Amino acid sequence: MRHRFANRATVAVLALMIVFGPIFPAAGAGSLSHLRESAEVSPQSKAEEKWEELFRSLPQAERLKQYMQRLSAEPHHIGSAAGKRNAEWMRDQLKAWGLDAKLEEFDVLFPMPRERVLELISPEKYTARLKEPALAEDADSGDENQLPSYNAYSGDGDVTAPLVYVNYGIPADYEQLARMGVDVKGKIVIARYGASWRGIKPKVAYQHGAVGCLIYSDPKEDGYYQGDVYPKGPYRPDFGVQRGSVMDMPIHPGDPLTPGWGATKSARRLSREESKTLMKIPVLPISYGDALPLLKNLGGQVVPENWRGALPITYHIGGNENAKVRLKVLSDWKLHTLYNVVARIEGSTYPDEWVIRGNHHDAWVNGADDPVSGMVAVLEEARAFGELLKKGWRPKRTIIFCAWDGEEPGLLGSTEWVEQHAEELKQKAVAYINSDSTSKGTFGVGGSHTLEKFVNDVARSVNDPRGKGSLWEVMKARRGGQADNRADLRISALGSGSDYTAFIDHLGIASLNVGFGGEGGGGIYHSIYDSFAWYTRFSDTTFEYGRTLVQAAGTATMRLADARILPFEFTNFAETVGGYVDDVAKLPKQNVDLAPLRKAVEKLKQAADNYDRALNAILRTGSLPAETKELNKLLFQSERRLLSDAGLPRREWFKHQIYAPGFYTGYGVKTLPGVREALEQKDWTEAAEQVGVIVTALNAMSGQIESAALKLQSR
Repeated sequence: MRHRFANRATVAVLALMIVFGPIFPAAGAGSLSHLRESAEVSPQSKAEEKWEELFRSLPQAERLKQYMQRLSAEPHHIGSAAGKRNAEWMRDQLKAWGLDAKLEEFDVLFPMPRERVLELISPEKYTARLKEPALAEDADSGDENQLPSYNAYSGDGDVTAPLVYVNYGIPADYEQLARMGVDVKGKIVIARYGASWRGIKPKVAYQHGAVGCLIYSDPKEDGYYQGDVYPKGPYRPDFGVQRGSVMDMPIHPGDPLTPGWGATKSARRLSREESKTLMKIPVLPISYGDALPLLKNLGGQVVPENWRGALPITYHIGGNENAKVRLKVLSDWKLHTLYNVVARIEGSTYPDEWVIRGNHHDAWVNGADDPVSGMVAVLEEARAFGELLKKGWRPKRTIIFCAWDGEEPGLLGSTEWVEQHAEELKQKAVAYINSDSTSKGTFGVGGSHTLEKFVNDVARSVNDPRGKGSLWEVMKARRGGQADNRADLRISALGSGSDYTAFIDHLGIASLNVGFGGEGGGGIYHSIYDSFAWYTRFSDTTFEYGRTLVQAAGTATMRLADARILPFEFTNFAETVGGYVDDVAKLPKQNVDLAPLRKAVEKLKQAADNYDRALNAILRTGSLPAETKELNKLLFQSERRLLSDAGLPRREWFKHQIYAPGFYTGYGVKTLPGVREALEQKDWTEAAEQVGVIVTALNAMSGQIESAALKLQSR
């Protein structure tokens, strides 16, 4: 969804660019393969390998292009007629390919703007355009039914006040303002995109007494400073605007009125006043073209050097009466129906074990890059599986393909689906594999570290589209041969910002987020210029990276669906958690005792080693258990042990104790979040309490792993 800019797209890009950390040459790279029966052990495995090779030969780049042209032809935000048509078209395609497909509907709160006004009152007059101009070079930029540039879930309001520039608008910036003697109480603040997710900026502004918030794209991060702007180049033009949600998703994603339960037509709903995630003050995103007249009229102190953007002005703090603006935002607060597309391939052996693969289909406007580039890969993956079905293949486990609606406003479709089906998912979900927008460059993965070895083996099995070896070898080369005595490349931890959030953070379902990025410039995120024309000129122009994404994600899905013993592995996880404890230990901690955490990590490492030895002993001898259902349930439910029913402090929806989005980062991950954020806030009592919560979770995980090891040893 994951740092040129700290919004969901760029957090997504970061994850896709740098998820694999320093590595050690892959001694025994092929050992254990993907923890299925090896070809040396079973003829059945040889057949599975052939099916896998056949699958990777089926995806076609031209089909990806055709799907994209179809799905991005019209603006298709949640609640739009085009969005419903796209959902119905995908359902029908999936049915034609041999999958059992349907639509699942939820009714969610999605405000659309009725009125937007931004005026500079003094020292001169300026009325903001608040409009992205259509370009002759891009026919889609003039499409009808475009959502105007706005921030969904902004508070309603009509305020006139002095303007204050607050840099990125994160807590550290307000600390700097306080040192400079600047107070934003009763003011309208203007922040530039970057350094955190957009919804953090008005949240922190409100906490400091501001009455309104403007967010603009500075050309230093998102415009001509980076390169030629669209249509000449890929970067954001002067009146391009980044739309986006400012729902307080670190509290909980999903429908603001149904936190924790599915937003069905008959669901009980909170009032807007009861919701904890709606912004309290008016918020509006603007272009750097509209920001320039405002910023150049600010007086007061010159900003610190690291607060300066690339506009041709001297950046001042403002705050005096001479730079005053009027901001008005009024929205139409209605429920809208969203349409999730859900398709199944029933498992032949373990139909009640589910491997789930998803991407969202809604966009702020036409959305060729975000999300259609990833959605078309999921569709082609499903088509290729349909071809295998025709040839006699059947997965052992059920595979569920999902095209989520309403992701952009706040992960609505996936969250409501997970909440509605929570009890069944707790029992049946093996893993969730997510993608979002994808581009060109390097393959990247973030996710549960219990799947780190598994996804390394997947990357070793798929060729890079440039012919430079496997995806794994290209990632290794990108890291420059750095070594930390590990056979596996590291994957990043997941924060939030895409549809894996409800799966991993709320239900403890092991998840992966996959895609390509890092070699394409871009500044059309959430604008009218995110079009088929832009994507085919400046991104994955040949769709070869999209085709490779189909191969990689599909290989992972097949292996999870067909594994005799599920490929969960715990030594990398235990080592990674140990590193998180080391990181937390570097924070000021005033008598907070971390020794219990270290003891729990050592117990976790011992359990992981025991399971690893037991598994290796079986694979060496080839004496696999005749029945593995109970073992596999222990494995795929192991991530559930990392949850706490009480959730994180002040945000009980987030239950995972190892990974969570930060309270003040929004998308960016905080590891060991309960302890880490308490220490960062210098709440020593809460930090000590959270040490105990995490210790309980780690010990529960250790017990689960030991049970799995005993199950292997007693075969």
